[in-house]
Amino acid sequence: MKYPVVLHTDDGRRYGVTVPDLPGCFSGGDSLDEALTSAVEAIELHLEGLTEDGGDVPQPSPIAAHLHNPDYADGIWALVDVDTSRFDGRAEKINITLPRRLLARVDEYARAHGLTRSGFLAQAAQQAMRKD
Repeated sequence: MKYPVVLHTDDGRRYGVTVPDLPGCFSGGDSLDEALTSAVEAIELHLEGLTEDGGDVPQPSPIAAHLHNPDYADGIWALVDVDTSRFDGRAEKINITLPRRLLARVDEYARAHGLTRSGFLAQAAQQAMRKD
């Protein structure tokens, strides 16, 4: 998943990092690159704590959802890619029934987007549940 982060600096060299979608998740670094690397580590630790406590991995919001927050004014926005698969729990095999045409469209869409059928269906389910 790609989480938006906002970086702030007072001196143009050292950066503090905030992860808006994960309240309480902060990091920093002595350079922009180090700050972004530290942000990924902070997100992973934060998600580990959340899931160990029985919580779910929060879905990232688009940067636009945070732009009007005054806490992030004058910040530098970036996206950091975090592999959240280890926090999703063990995969479980299921048996479902779908109309043949729908299944063909699912497979075509998944292939075109570099996904497996299972990966696409899992993403679609997560997206649908976020809307509630």
